[in-house]
Formats: sequence, structure tokens, C-alpha cells
Amino acid sequence: MDKDMTEVLKKAEILIEALPYIQRFNRKIIVVKYGGSAMSNEELQKNVIKDVTLLKLVGFKPIIVHGGGKEISRWVGKVGKEAEFVNGLRVTDEETMEIAEMVLSKVNKSLVAMVQELGVKAVGISGKDGGLLSVDRKYADGKDIGFVGDIKQVNPELLYDLLEKDFIPIVAPIGFDDKFQTYNINADDAACAVAKAMGAEKLAFLTDIEGIYKDMDDKSSFISRMKASEADQLIADGVIGGGMLPKLSNCTSAIRGGVNRVHILDGRIPHCLLLEIFTYHGVGTAILHDDDSVNDEPTV
Repeated sequence: MDKDMTEVLKKAEILIEALPYIQRFNRKIIVVKYGGSAMSNEELQKNVIKDVTLLKLVGFKPIIVHGGGKEISRWVGKVGKEAEFVNGLRVTDEETMEIAEMVLSKVNKSLVAMVQELGVKAVGISGKDGGLLSVDRKYADGKDIGFVGDIKQVNPELLYDLLEKDFIPIVAPIGFDDKFQTYNINADDAACAVAKAMGAEKLAFLTDIEGIYKDMDDKSSFISRMKASEADQLIADGVIGGGMLPKLSNCTSAIRGGVNRVHILDGRIPHCLLLEIFTYHGVGTAILHDDDSVNDEPTV
């Protein structure tokens, strides 16, 4: 058998391996939280959008919830302000809120354009549209950090309508309070809330790390899948810290809120979303319900 034919057969085997996953998740909702380095690198950005578009074309119902923190910080610096964070949350005064909304709107529409370039319909919205995300003011250890929203309610009707009309919704994490004041929302929080409200099959966080380690200094301690209670124990034991702490808490919250499985993926790996969902071994960490078997295929 010549080399060209061998390569063709390998491609066929990959497609066949994906078949049971495509069958299982046909017409199921998947929420993708998109941010980090994958958003600031143009090539990785295109890969993520291609992945989501492919998921749509093989029968999934994807929703993108995106951040834009690095770009917001860049623009805040341009006006002579210094970005300030408390417990990973951006301190957001009125001027910073205006900048954040401007930047997130720009990012949102650029993602819409990338999807539509690939021949799939997309609509960019924020949590203000259709009353999607209602918030109260969020405090960090009792400290007022400005216009940062704590999601109290999700109205998913608009998202259901867009999915029904065959669009990919792309959501910017901004919401209103009861007085229609605009608030910036942590994108992880927004993705988690949307996934729970939509009864999503999957929630995937694209991050800047490979997944969860029991010991970050020991690469052999990587956890490819774990139950929600095991994740809670890692948090309680102080194993998880820094920016991963609220992210993992969101993961377990999503599982207990009805999401079937949550994935933490390294967005710097090209096509990490497809590798995690459509292959036996996957590439990140999957968080499961306590009554699931960790010995099952990681993404089914």
C-alpha cells in the first residue's frame, strides 16, 4: 500500500472514530467559553471558530460566550488608566465600563464575521439583549469593585429562538440590573449560567492551561477526568488556587445545575475542542456527575 493511500485510510479511521460521538450529541446544546490566549492569536482564533462551525454542521447546537479581558486592559491603558483586579475580577468604574462594552462589542462582531465567512449564520448579542442576563452588583470579599455583575437570572428565550432559526449565538458578557444600569460580567460566570439555563449537554472552557493537575509541578499528576465531588475535594484541600479556583467552582456548579459534562481545555492547542469531543482519549480535563464512571470514554 502506498503512502498516499495510508494517509487517506488514516483520515477515514478518524472520521469513523468520531461517528458515535456525532450520533450521541446530534441536536444537543454545547456552550463554549472562549477567551485567553486563543482569542489573542489570530491563527488559534480561526481554529476555534472552525471547530465551532464544524460542530454546528455535524448537528450540534453551539453557543459561544466570549471574554475580551486582555483587549479591555489594552484599551484601558490607552486612556492612561491602570487595570486593577480583586480576586481575579476587574475593578470597573464608569469609564472602564464604557471601554469594556466598546471592546466586547468589537470582539463580538469580529467573531460573527469569522463564522459567517465559513458559510454559517451567526448573531452577536450581549446579555442586555432580550433580558438575557439580569444581575446584581457583585462584591469581592465585601469590597465594592464597581460595575461588576453577579448573575441572578438568565432568560434563555432569545437563545432558543436563535438556535431554532439555525443561528450560532455569540454572547458578550454584559448585563442589566433592575434599574437598567450596565454591568460587566466575568465571562466564566456568564458561560456557566447560560449552560445551566439552557440545559446544555456540554460546557467547554478554553483556557491557558492543559487542564487540572493534582500537583502543577508534576506533569504525571494530570487528571483527564474526575467527578464533581472529587473536584470539590481538591478545592477544599487547597490543591487548586489562583485563577483556576473560580473556574473549577463554576465547573462543579454547572454539573450540579444540570449540565451533563464540563471540559477544561487548553485553547492554545489547535482544534482542542474537536480533539476532546470526537476522540476517545481527549486532550483536557472532563468533570463528570458523581454517578458517572470515570472509566467511561472521557467525552461521552
